[in-house]
Amino acid sequence: MKRIITIVVALLVFGLIAFRLVNNKKEIASKNQVKDTSDVRVMVNVTPVQSRVSERNLRLVGTVTADQVIEVKSEVQGKILNLNVDLGDKVRKGQVLARVDDQIRQLGVANAQQVLADARQNLQRYKNLYEGGAASQAQYDQYSLAYKNAQNQLAQARKEVSNAVIVAPISGQVTQKAVETGAFANIGTTIATIVDVSKLKVQLTVPESDVYVLKEGDSVTITSNVYPGVNFVGRITFISPRGDEAHNYPVEVSLTNQSENPLRAGTYVDVAFNRKNQTATLQIPREALVGSIKDAQVYVVGADNVAQLRKITIGSDNGTYLEVLEGLREGENVVTTGQINLDDSTKVSIVAAK
Repeated sequence: MKRIITIVVALLVFGLIAFRLVNNKKEIASKNQVKDTSDVRVMVNVTPVQSRVSERNLRLVGTVTADQVIEVKSEVQGKILNLNVDLGDKVRKGQVLARVDDQIRQLGVANAQQVLADARQNLQRYKNLYEGGAASQAQYDQYSLAYKNAQNQLAQARKEVSNAVIVAPISGQVTQKAVETGAFANIGTTIATIVDVSKLKVQLTVPESDVYVLKEGDSVTITSNVYPGVNFVGRITFISPRGDEAHNYPVEVSLTNQSENPLRAGTYVDVAFNRKNQTATLQIPREALVGSIKDAQVYVVGADNVAQLRKITIGSDNGTYLEVLEGLREGENVVTTGQINLDDSTKVSIVAAK
């Protein structure tokens, strides 16, 4: 009986061990089995790219520049005898800035005057001879030409003397004094730089979608942080007929400076164009944007429900919506929620389309 009991117990133990081994094998096989994820999809919301009209006033930031900046240069060669201006001086148009030594040029004028007097006397004598038949036409023409040459030489000598006096070509303020009294100037040597800030201009680049609502002569409002609450009135004086590769067009605005609130060249200003943009442009919701505006990307979902990451070019920022200049077509669906779970070419399931 004891032997039978021992055999039965042994069989039960072996049975339990076999059962345990079979279950462990099934569990290991289940864990090692590769799951089929080919149909796993990420849930997203999408919205179509739409053509919209944004009711907004166009505002751009620009830099004020002087209406005229002129480098005054010497037109003659010589020693500077007098320099009558200093850095920061205000000058009037025609004011004498400097004088170059003209002693030799004055002698040249005196010689030219003597040559002209001799030529005039010879011409008169041969004119009388020619009229009396004692001189030929060729002789008379020769002395007539000599007289004209003498006149030109005197005019040139006088011009060189006048060029030795360097005057201000415009009214303005001296912002650079390049030489000192006693220095030697060559032809083309810069004497001083004069800036006229009585009139100013602002040069801007305007996107294609906005430039077509602007016209030359339109009034604009200009403000600056240096004068809070102060408005400057300007006018559009130039709109370029040609844009750059990014479809931006150079625009120039002119304004008269204020004596009580004078702007300096180089100051940042805000320019508000007094026209609303009525041109429809392609736009997407801001939440569809992946990355920054300068390096903008979006996920585009096609008919195969696959999200493709695409680079786009952003134009104006209209608050809730962003203008798209390149990279999308009207009607294409862009992902607005769920981008955090996406990679390029990820399969998606559209929860809702706005």
